[in-house]
Amino acid sequence: MKAELRSLPRGLADLVAQHLVASGRFLDDDPERAYLHARTARRLAARLGGVREAVAITAYLAEHYDEALTEFRAVRRMTGNHEVLAMMADCERALGRPEKALTLTRDKHARDLSEATQIELLIVAAGARRDLGQTAAAIQTLEVPELTKRTRAEWLPRLRYAYADALEEAGRTDDALIWFHRAAGVDAEGTTGAAERAAQLEGLEFTDLDEADDYEDETYDEQANVSDEKAEALADVSDEPDDEQADVSDQVDDEQADVSDELDDVSDQADDQHQDASGEQAGASDEVDNQQDDESDDVELEGVVDDALDGEVEPPTEKPED
Repeated sequence: MKAELRSLPRGLADLVAQHLVASGRFLDDDPERAYLHARTARRLAARLGGVREAVAITAYLAEHYDEALTEFRAVRRMTGNHEVLAMMADCERALGRPEKALTLTRDKHARDLSEATQIELLIVAAGARRDLGQTAAAIQTLEVPELTKRTRAEWLPRLRYAYADALEEAGRTDDALIWFHRAAGVDAEGTTGAAERAAQLEGLEFTDLDEADDYEDETYDEQANVSDEKAEALADVSDEPDDEQADVSDQVDDEQADVSDELDDVSDQADDQHQDASGEQAGASDEVDNQQDDESDDVELEGVVDDALDGEVEPPTEKPED
């Protein structure tokens, strides 16, 4: 391809190369977009075989089979590349022309093709036979030594899958199951879907991981909602005893306050009674003291009188003051 681009002016070659690179980048994820970039490159450099091949392949993957077939023919004519025969035959089959597809699989250049392209031709030929209602012939077409070949070639899963699919169509379910498992065993990338087909024949259901994640998210959300409802219910139940306890506590506090008030009243009454008793005791004590003072005065007076009678002192003319 680089050699072909060198035949173009520098600026034009760069522009064509950019579109071809973009076409290759989108080939797997967005074939239609890849096809549009390849068409732009063809408009700029239609005489380059590599550009025409890019258009043919992208048109084939984007299911523009008519244009793809036209471009593949141009590629064979311009470059002499016959490796495109399998895709050409598949285009004929997709366009509803299985007989033309079979004719291409028997092309004189087919024996000179690579092993991978020859296997693809066998698969297309078997499909064309099935399109014609010749299921037994399709099975026979695929019964080649390469079915049991020990290889990591990309064509092996496709060959075994096509064989298993033909067996199932013929009603040979047990044999089909065996070969679907064998196809799945060599299909590390899972491109053929052989494992899913085997599971279906066994009555099992394959769960999509994305759907499983969505189901887990929904289940988690439901559990979260239930958990929230339970938490609210428990909170309500928990609040009720707290309220009851608060009411009981308030009642106890009120009762204790009433008892405390009554005790205070009793204490006040006791203090008053104690004060009255103290007052009475004080009054009685004063009377006793007065009596004792009077008696003392009387004793003193008697002593003075006795002394006067004895002639030691003169009798007082006045009564002593209290």
